[in-house]
Amino acid sequence: MTRRMIIMIGCVLLVVAALALGKFLQIRALIAAVPKPGPQTVSTVEVQKLQWQSQFSAVGTLNPVRGADLGTEVAGLVRQVHFKSGQDVKAGALLVELNADSDIAQLHAAEAAAAQAATVLKRDQAQLAVQAVSQAQIDADTNDLKAKRAQVEQQAALVAKKSIRAPFAGRLGITALNPGQYVNAGDKLVTLQTLDPIYVDFTLPQQQLAGLAVGQAVNLAVDAFAGQAFSGKINAISPKVDAATRNVQVQATVSNPKQQLLPGMFATVKIDIGGAREQLTLPSTAVTYNPYGSTVFVVKTADAFKAATAPAAGASGAAPAAPAANANAPSGDQLVAQQVFVETGPTRGDQIAIVKGLEAGQVVVSSGQNKLKNGTPVKVDNSVQPANSPNPTPQEK
Repeated sequence: MTRRMIIMIGCVLLVVAALALGKFLQIRALIAAVPKPGPQTVSTVEVQKLQWQSQFSAVGTLNPVRGADLGTEVAGLVRQVHFKSGQDVKAGALLVELNADSDIAQLHAAEAAAAQAATVLKRDQAQLAVQAVSQAQIDADTNDLKAKRAQVEQQAALVAKKSIRAPFAGRLGITALNPGQYVNAGDKLVTLQTLDPIYVDFTLPQQQLAGLAVGQAVNLAVDAFAGQAFSGKINAISPKVDAATRNVQVQATVSNPKQQLLPGMFATVKIDIGGAREQLTLPSTAVTYNPYGSTVFVVKTADAFKAATAPAAGASGAAPAAPAANANAPSGDQLVAQQVFVETGPTRGDQIAIVKGLEAGQVVVSSGQNKLKNGTPVKVDNSVQPANSPNPTPQEK
């Protein structure tokens, strides 16, 4: 009985083992039948060492060296307008005349009163010589003459206010002022702006204050004149840092001989810091930013990739190695992508500086990184390349 039981159990085990072996062979055959992924198509770029000029960038606003909205101190009726909209005028040029007939008449009356007071003083001084009048009379006549002359000056100033003149040279704005129109005291008549030179005001973080100095050159670009550069110099740095933003205000004077730049324009300001130096550069599209650091994919042969990753995997006490290579990565001369951590620096246009992690001459994936992982086979197609210009300009089709 016992022997039969043992034989039965043995047969069952043999059947189970046979079934398991058949299933294992079936699974392995299915795995072997799965096609291996082919190389991923990417574009590449060579790491270059280029001359790099460090710069501060800021957004600025153009303001006039002199600018004012001209008005009138007194109310009156416009008699004559002596300018046209957009006209360039010199300092002191007559712009607007208000009706001043009654004021001029009062001025003439005041001048006559002053002349009469002068005559009385002269006559009394002659009588004082023969003791016909007292010294007190002479003093009264003198003070009366001074008062009359002060009234003349006051009235003359009132008449002068009826003639509005340009306080400085510049270009006039657009006005709807016409003869016969009544204006109140303080009404805006026309704007006057000095356009050459012109100021650009901008702010920079306090960390960049050490790189600024009065007389430092600045370069300007405005959207209205794309591709055209304007140059100037810093003329003032605010002695106070804004406590809310921790920014410092800077003002530069920009030459504007063609008067293309106008007050109120938006401008991009760049300030060269120090001399030019060599930097490793890449297109900004080549860098992938992750929470654990910035990375790029370096293109190598499969043999070079294995040689680069093998020591890191076997070294004891070494830093953690890069992610494991793709099991399907072929060997030999097949190109593969190796993920490398880099430290980035400043940017300019489409380019970014690489401070640490790469060497000049290495080939880096510039587009298609989202399809890659460490050790993925790649195929290079550089028929289309991402932009890599230090001074890009908008392209319209």
